[in-house]
Amino acid sequence: MEIKLRINRKSPQSLTKQITDQLNDLIDRGVMTAGSLVPSERALANTLGVARNVVRGSYEYLSRGGKLDSAGRQGRRVRAKTSRSKAGGSAAAKKAKSKRAAARKKSAAGPAARKR
Repeated sequence: MEIKLRINRKSPQSLTKQITDQLNDLIDRGVMTAGSLVPSERALANTLGVARNVVRGSYEYLSRGGKLDSAGRQGRRVRAKTSRSKAGGSAAAKKAKSKRAAARKKSAAGPAARKR
């Protein structure tokens, strides 16, 4: 799959940010579908005329953002979309978790701390 990206070397945005934003947009619009391979770091860097670490940084941002999966030597693939509740948890679950953590902290402090 050939993807069309444009970089502007005069832009105040870094090259990594430009590539990340464009790839993210292609994934969100469904141009790059779940399971499809993204170009290798070297191939995309050569196509765009940028250093390989620029593309690597972009791919790392997308991986941390849940957009790409690394398949080792097989390359990177677009990750299937997941619901936010599975990825980040619901607000109620986070609130309950923080309440449990506060209760554990309070009980670990001992009886003197509870009287205050």
